[in-house]
Amino acid sequence: MSTILRAHRGIMPKIHETAFIAETAVIIGDVEIGPGSSVWYGCVIRGDVNAIRIGADTNIQDGSVIHVTHDRNGDYRQTGGGVSTTIGDGVTIGHMALLHACEIESHAFIGMRAVLMDKAVVETGAMVAAGAMVTPGKRVLSGQLWSGAPAAYMRDVKPDEAEFISYLGGNYADLAASYRDQA
Repeated sequence: MSTILRAHRGIMPKIHETAFIAETAVIIGDVEIGPGSSVWYGCVIRGDVNAIRIGADTNIQDGSVIHVTHDRNGDYRQTGGGVSTTIGDGVTIGHMALLHACEIESHAFIGMRAVLMDKAVVETGAMVAAGAMVTPGKRVLSGQLWSGAPAAYMRDVKPDEAEFISYLGGNYADLAASYRDQA
């Protein structure tokens, strides 16, 4: 079994040679994945109606779905319309997260089964708790932990949690390398 990489409207995903993409992941269209990043089993990353950009050393864990919104006025490549999804460097996205037309800055953490909706922003060093739903247009500020559905500020990120974000990135990079080496 091999990863499904599929072009859409003539645009093929661009995956850096050092990224690990699990065999059951599906990546479609205008998607770019940076060096050292990993996309795990059962993930769907669908850049069919807008762009998805994923930085370096980011891990997208099993069963996560990433999508975008379309441009109602035409082709987003020509008009810049709709909303893309952008994920920075060193981001951890927990199992079964749903990210839709949002932005996650570098070194942020998204918990398992969290949902980020259109135009939500998670700033550098912020955390979204497992099961949280960040509603459209909300901004999770740097150094904050948000929880609940709808998500709201819970408290500041503790120093050990900030260290854990860094640890997870390195741990998943090592794990991804071990999978690449076995291929």
